[in-house]
Parts: sequence; structure tokens; C-alpha cells
Amino acid sequence: MTKHLVILQPSGRRGLVEEGTSLRAAARELGVEIESICAENATCGKCMVLVEEGRFEKYNIHSKREHLSPVSADETAYFARRPKLLKDRGWEVGQLRLSCQACVLGDVLINVPEESRGNKQIVRKSATQREIEIHPSIRKYYVEMEPPSLAQPFADWERLALGIERAMSLVRRGEEHLPRAADLTIDYTVLRTLAHTLREGEWKVTVTVWQDKEVVRVQPGYQEDSFGAAVDIGSTTIALYLCDLRTGEVLAAESEMNPQIVYGEDVMSRIQYSIEHGDGLEKMHKSIIGTLNKLIRQAVRHCEEFASGKSTTRNDITTDDIFEMVLVGNTTMHHLLLNLPPTHLGRAPYVPTIHKAVDLKARELGLNINAAGNIHVLPTIASFIGADTSAVIIAEEPHKQDENWLIIDVGTNAELVLGNRQRLVCTSTPTGPALEGAHIEYGMRAAPGAIERVEIDEVTLEPRYKVIGAEGWNTGDVKGICGSAIIDAVAEMFRVRILDGRGRFRKGLQTERVRESENGQEYVIAWARETSIGRDIVLTLKDIRQIQLAKAALFVAARTLLRQMNLERPDKLILAGGFGSYIDKTKAMLIGLIPDLPLEDVYAVGNAAGDGARIALLNLQKRREAAEVARSVQRFELPTDPEFQNQFMLTLNFPHMTEPFTHVAHLIPHHQVDPMAEKLLKK
Repeated sequence: MTKHLVILQPSGRRGLVEEGTSLRAAARELGVEIESICAENATCGKCMVLVEEGRFEKYNIHSKREHLSPVSADETAYFARRPKLLKDRGWEVGQLRLSCQACVLGDVLINVPEESRGNKQIVRKSATQREIEIHPSIRKYYVEMEPPSLAQPFADWERLALGIERAMSLVRRGEEHLPRAADLTIDYTVLRTLAHTLREGEWKVTVTVWQDKEVVRVQPGYQEDSFGAAVDIGSTTIALYLCDLRTGEVLAAESEMNPQIVYGEDVMSRIQYSIEHGDGLEKMHKSIIGTLNKLIRQAVRHCEEFASGKSTTRNDITTDDIFEMVLVGNTTMHHLLLNLPPTHLGRAPYVPTIHKAVDLKARELGLNINAAGNIHVLPTIASFIGADTSAVIIAEEPHKQDENWLIIDVGTNAELVLGNRQRLVCTSTPTGPALEGAHIEYGMRAAPGAIERVEIDEVTLEPRYKVIGAEGWNTGDVKGICGSAIIDAVAEMFRVRILDGRGRFRKGLQTERVRESENGQEYVIAWARETSIGRDIVLTLKDIRQIQLAKAALFVAARTLLRQMNLERPDKLILAGGFGSYIDKTKAMLIGLIPDLPLEDVYAVGNAAGDGARIALLNLQKRREAAEVARSVQRFELPTDPEFQNQFMLTLNFPHMTEPFTHVAHLIPHHQVDPMAEKLLKK
């Protein structure tokens, strides 16, 4: 029977399925649940999916709609009854399919929209509790004016500007350098309705001012509330925090998979997609803007639901009450957000379009907050060290410490910052999507059904596992294995001597869990009878190689920065990012993912980039601090290091070819210096 490759995003699951299989059945076979409540009769529309078209070099496929069976009469009838569904989203029949009706005839890449997913992705980027000094760029002033008369026929704006000047001097008595009326400006959209608003309020209005420079809203009467949003745009996930600009309270937190995953799982793939496809940049830009607008709507709706239940005054919040957003992301995400061509980020000498922070109107980007609202994007640092790293720095403040701190934001692309108040150095390295489950045979991102923890008995070599959404161990309908468990499993396999230091399966193991397959040796974590996909969940030799490449890249980056600072180890290691917070630090050190140091000096801090964006939203001074620090950090490009290649080879071993890793040595007494090391060290 002919088989074709089906790739499902954003889960990252892929596999060969038999020709003629429906997309919904194929997804189920690959461990991805797609909603349906009509028994696959093409009436509910819950199983809608998008066919992504074009050449995808990373997967070596050409995906097109003709690789699915023709649109059925039932599908045609369903979409004919819902023309608005297609018009609003810019889709067309053939591109949008009902997965219960579309059958696989060739290789395809399918995007499963969030509303169609049966097992929703768990995005681990919650806000953390931090003490933040509140000094936002948005301020409100209550202004009372005398109405115009024939004796004093001053124009409305000039009259209001004088009123604002007086209000500022009363509210902020004693502060220096308050703006004068002549220095104030007013947004054009606000100016258009100013005359009506002043008269509606009988010359008593609340004025919203951005950075004491520009009036961005005028409301009749007295108003207090103003809101803002902080957003961390990661390569894999997006997190948005809706905040009260007066109190700093997080009112709602929303998250979603980055829709750009469809075009490439890492930044280089997306850069390449924009180069190879004339509309690539526009498609990726629109996808991120669309998702941000969706998250904004969700945050406002959830805030309303919470407020109405608590009978607070916030039950009438609208998107028009959001006056500012602060966004961060790596340099590629930064460029795609701003619709800037990322082409030169992928070509030597890897130069971004801009390093400085960017301020622009919400309407210029098409973001659905107050049209006069401001969008602030923190500064980038280097070609692959972006605004997210600037945010991490102002959140963790290594530049204010005497100790040397190493901060690692672990993700598809890892960013590292090392130093103290005297000096900061930074670098980045692509770790690839393997740490998040992609490119692993049964890997998946964190969702119900994913194994998230693994332990292996050192005598019997039997595993036990913990599944997301299930209580206890070895329970639940297993669909695959996510990043934290992949690290656990590899570390445990090395600890109990299923694997040797080079990542090879040892010979003569007395267990049925290790076996030979058509793809080489593998270890069975869960038998088919324990899974919901009817297949054994295994880790293959190829999977282990993927982890070796990822962990070696991260370790060499850390070692390179330490060498630049003449340090053996940092005083403190901080793991940032949603994924970094779920890594077992002992297991990570066992495989050599992180440097050797006392485990009590290793800390996980959650989504520091998102926290930094929130800090910048609530404190204007922190934006200035971010700009200063971003320009003072010394960038170090790994490819320029003549020792990089040899160091990388040394680091492929678990945990390292030569380094003893003293702080976990008691767990791996069998670890020895690899004889190959001597040859590499002589080069």
C-alpha cells in the first residue's frame, strides 16, 4: 500500500499514512485529536483544518491541496452555508477542509487551528509574582475648562492643552520638567472627535496622555481605568498578559501556539521561507498579528467574565481601553512582527534592520487596541539575540549584581547572558526543536496525553512515567512524549547504563525494553496496550542523536561565554523560559545540557521574557534601562570561535568526554574520560 508523509502543526507530529486515509483518521493515528461531534457527517465543522501549500525544504516535501481528495459535495454545501467564515479569515474552499472528508493522496502539511484541536496545547508561560514599581507611560488627567465665548474664542485643542497643563501641575506638584501646553500634541483620530467629546462632557473630561507628550484619548466626565498588554512572542509559543496600568495587576493571561510554526519550526526555517516565497513575509506577519488580536479579544472577554462574577467596576472593559502594548521576541520574531524582511538575518554578516526600541501606533500594525495606542518593542541586541533577551535582563538584573550570573533562556533558539555589574557577554545557539518534542519519533509538545516525566529502575531497567492530565504514574492514555520527559528518559538511560557515554546502546542488556527495529536500536517507554495510538512509544538511536546535538550546542555556548569571562563556572545559573522551568536540573546536568555547578545554585524563574515585557509596560524607566543595557552587552558569535568545532565534539558525550561533572558524579560512577578526547584536544 502506498504511504504519504502527513505533517500536523502546531503539534509537530508527523508520519507516513496509507493513501486514502482521511486526515482526521491520520491525525488520530499520529496522536493528534481533532474535534468532531457529528460522527464525521460533515455537518458540525468542528474538524476544520488548513492545507499549507508550497515547498517546505525542512521536511523535503511539496504540500498542495491536490494531494488531498477533491472537495466533497458535503463540504461544498457546508461552506456555502457559511460564506462569512471564509471571507473573514481570507480562506477559500480547498485550502480549508473538513478533515473527516479530505483523504490523503500525497505528502501534505496541515495546520490544525486551535478551535479544531481535541487535546489543547499546554503553553507553560504563566506570569510570576514580582515587585514592580508602577510608573507607566500612560497617565490620565481630569480636566475642567471654561466653555468658549465670544470674549474668549480659543480653539478647542488649545483650550484643552492649557487645561491639561494646569491638571498636570496640580497632580504632579514639585516634579520638574513638566510639559507646557505648547509642547503637547494630540493624535489625529482623537482630534477628529474632540469637539463633540468636549461638549458632551460639558467641558469636563478625562484625558489620557502618552509619555506626557501626546493625548491619545479624551472621554467625557471622570474616568479612572486604563489598561495595557505585555506580550512574549516565542518561536513556539506566544503569551499575553493584560494588566491594569494603575495597579500593575495581571487581569488576564492568554497563550497560544505561534502560528508561524507551519512555515518552519525554528528561526532559520522561517527566514528561509521568507526568502523562497514572495508572499512568505506577508503571510507570517499576518499570522502573528491575527493571533495577537485573538489573544487580545480573549483576554478582554475573560477579564469581563471574571469582573462580572466579582461585581467589580471592570465589567465594561473593551479593547479600546487598552492604550499600550509592549512586545518582545527574538530578532527574527521581532522582524516578522514589524513586517521587516528577515533576509539579512540569515546571511553573513547577519545584520538586523534595527537595534533600537520601536514605538509606533497600534493602527499601523493592525493591532486591535485603541487606534491611538502605542506599540513598544524593546531593543534587540544582536542578529539572534533579540528583544526577549533585553526583557530577561531587566527582569533578572544581572547587571546589578556582584556575582557572575549565567542566564539561559532555553527554547528552539537558546539565548545566553553571563556576567555582573562590571561586564555582560551574550551569545545564542540554535538547539533545534528536539528539546520541545519535534524531530523525535514519538515527540510532541506539552498536551494531555504527553509523557512529561520518566524514571528507570537501575536493576530491572523498567520505566515508570507521568502523563500530563493523569493522576499517578503509568496511568493515562499515552499519545507521545514531550521535551521534559525526553531529557528525563535520555538521562535515566545513561544513568542506569542502557546507554554509554557516546549515546550508544550497550550490548547484552537483559531486558525486552531494548530491541532492534528497522530504524536501529530503541528503548520502549510505553507498550502499545498502554497508549491511545495503538503503538509502542519508543526512544530511538536517532532520537538520542537529536538530543546530543541540542545539548552540545547549548553547553558549548555556555562554556564559550565562561571562557570569555575567565570563569570555571558561574556563581548562579538561571533557567528562563517556559520549557526551562520544567526541566529537571539534575537530569539536565546528567546529560551535560547545563554546566557543572552545585545544584542548589541552579534556579528556574519561569517566563522571564514575559515578565520583562510586563515590567517595561508598567515602568517607563525600565525601557530606558533596557536600551542602555542592550547597547552595553558584548555580543559573541560562536562561529568565530576557532575552538568551537572541537569543543562541540567533546560535548556530544554524556555528560562530556573529559569533564568529571563532580556535582552529579555520584549518580554516574561508571562515567570515564573518553579515549577519543585525546585526539580532539591535540587538534
